Amino acid sequence: MITKMIEVNGTEFRLTLTDQVINHVNNLKNLYNAAYEDPESFEEVSAEISSTINEIATAVEPEASDSDLDGLIQEIIKVVDNKAAEMEQELEGKPEKPTKKKNKAKK
Repeated sequence: MITKMIEVNGTEFRLTLTDQVINHVNNLKNLYNAAYEDPESFEEVSAEISSTINEIATAVEPEASDSDLDGLIQEIIKVVDNKAAEMEQELEGKPEKPTKKKNKAKK
C-alpha cells in the first residue's frame, strides 16, 4: 500500500494506492475507451463510469467535492500510470541510473 499526496485546486488530498484502487482506475480507463470508441454506448456505460469514479474517490482523504472530482480523478490516473511504468521498468531489469564503466589504465 502506497500513500501519495495530490494537490487539486489548492486542496491537498492523500491517496491510498491499493491494488483495488489500481484495478478501479484500469476499469475506468477501459470504460472511457469503450465510450470513446462507440459513443452510442455511452448511455450504457455512464452509470458504471460514475460508480467507478465514486469507488476511486473513496481512496482519498479528505472527501473530494464535486468541483474537485474531475481533476482529482485525472491526477489519480496519472499516479497509477506512473506506478505501472515504474513496475514495468523494474521487471525489465533496467537500472534507473546508467552504470559507469571503469576505465582500465593503459600501460
